[in-house]
Amino acid sequence: MTSSFKVMAAAALLSASIALPAHAHRGWMLPSATVLSGQDQWVTVDAAISNDLFYFEHFPMRLDNLKVFAPDGSEAKVENASTGRYRSTFDIHLTQPGTYKMAVVNNSVGGSYKLNGETKRIRGTSAGLPAIDPAATDIRLSQSQSRLEIFVTSGKPTDTVLKPTGTGLELVEGTHPNNLVAGEEAKFGLVLDGKPAADVEVEIVPGGNRYRDTLNDIKVKTDKDGKFSVKWAEPGMYWINASVRDDKTTVKDATQRRASYTATFEVLP
Repeated sequence: MTSSFKVMAAAALLSASIALPAHAHRGWMLPSATVLSGQDQWVTVDAAISNDLFYFEHFPMRLDNLKVFAPDGSEAKVENASTGRYRSTFDIHLTQPGTYKMAVVNNSVGGSYKLNGETKRIRGTSAGLPAIDPAATDIRLSQSQSRLEIFVTSGKPTDTVLKPTGTGLELVEGTHPNNLVAGEEAKFGLVLDGKPAADVEVEIVPGGNRYRDTLNDIKVKTDKDGKFSVKWAEPGMYWINASVRDDKTTVKDATQRRASYTATFEVLP
């Protein structure tokens, strides 16, 4: 390859990379239905991490930390769970009337330290972090608490599963998440460790961004009481996300924490 051809090829590659739009990888779960009626109902859920919302083309979401809670608060059985190349799937048999919560909750720790002049990397969970040598110096650890949820209602909505656990960033009920209607305003709240999460930015993105040129996202902030509201422009599936950073870690030697909350809501006509 001549030097001039190399230059032109490099320039073309650079131009192409500049022209490509920047996309964020977003984790999501998508139920086959959010509101059902009748007896003996089932829901199938897709779970993935992708550039385009609700279109699996990047990585599957791991289901190791998936838990499903039935309307009475008990843990429900996850059936037919499977992880493929681009997505994970599972089924839930709705054996009780009311609202189910399906949640993937992660609590991880990562960072580095120095030992005998060499930098070592470390990663684990808040409950299972590998031991750090007592002679280690320059320990730098951060904690990440993430919660991703969806809600499915069989029959009349209930609120037992909407009660916060008191750990990390969580949604608290205002408008029931299975009672959202286009053109109407919905009100919600966010709590951090069970207390109102004030001045937190919430991003709301309608699905289908693969088929439009703009993201069409909405950004709102919680008030001093952790409350925020959304007026849905049109029906469809929506991705909701919020995150905070602080120093309130629960892990020894960790100096910062990132807590995030993500949900998929369906807005009906």
